[in-house]
Amino acid sequence: MAPEFRGKVALVTGVGRVGQIGQAVARGLGAAGAKLVIVDVNAPALQDRAQELTAGGIAVRAVAGDLTTPDTARRAVAAAKEGFGGLDVVVNVAGGLLHYGSALDLQPEQLERELAVNIKTAFFVSQAAIPALLERGGGAIVNFASVAVLKPQSQMASYIAAKAAVAGLTRALAREFRDGGVRVNAVAPGTMRTADNLAQMKDAKVRWVELDDLVAAVLYLASDAARAVTGEILPVAGDV
Repeated sequence: MAPEFRGKVALVTGVGRVGQIGQAVARGLGAAGAKLVIVDVNAPALQDRAQELTAGGIAVRAVAGDLTTPDTARRAVAAAKEGFGGLDVVVNVAGGLLHYGSALDLQPEQLERELAVNIKTAFFVSQAAIPALLERGGGAIVNFASVAVLKPQSQMASYIAAKAAVAGLTRALAREFRDGGVRVNAVAPGTMRTADNLAQMKDAKVRWVELDDLVAAVLYLASDAARAVTGEILPVAGDV
């Protein structure tokens, strides 16, 4: 049985880019009945995604801003409460691999930026959202770690460090807020078949992970079907 989100309100970050993970997650949640608050730093792209979702019959509020500072996260949670009456689900998609190369060549500002877009975004959104989830008697947060945390690869030290922090945050929040009914889990995707990855890795031999498979994992962790699951890091990588 497919996960059901009718009557639920979901906040999804990193939704601006077409054909990418955030858009796919938002569409999946909306198709399953959720009302959506979507967030991205790219305001024009975010508005395009909001129009597309609305045209599909999905109730949407869009909040543009930089999630590496707390203000945007607070505004997104406020939009959920003011527009839809509360918040039930959070999916922290925002983040990404910014530096590929030797750790010896990494500059301080590159490290700071990689940490900011991956761990600060997840932390600030969770920090703002958890009180709203507690007000509803609980809810679900799904973070995005990476399979590279479980199976490290070379040339990705700062990204792996940042995603390892996301995994640690996931387990810490799961423990701290379990008694309030807030479940916190993470997916750890492998290499996704997105337009960007296909362009950058067209000649590489890659075991691709399909967007639909990743979205299915996210919706499972966000749904009542996973009501006994918290503090877990779920690989979605297509191998062992």
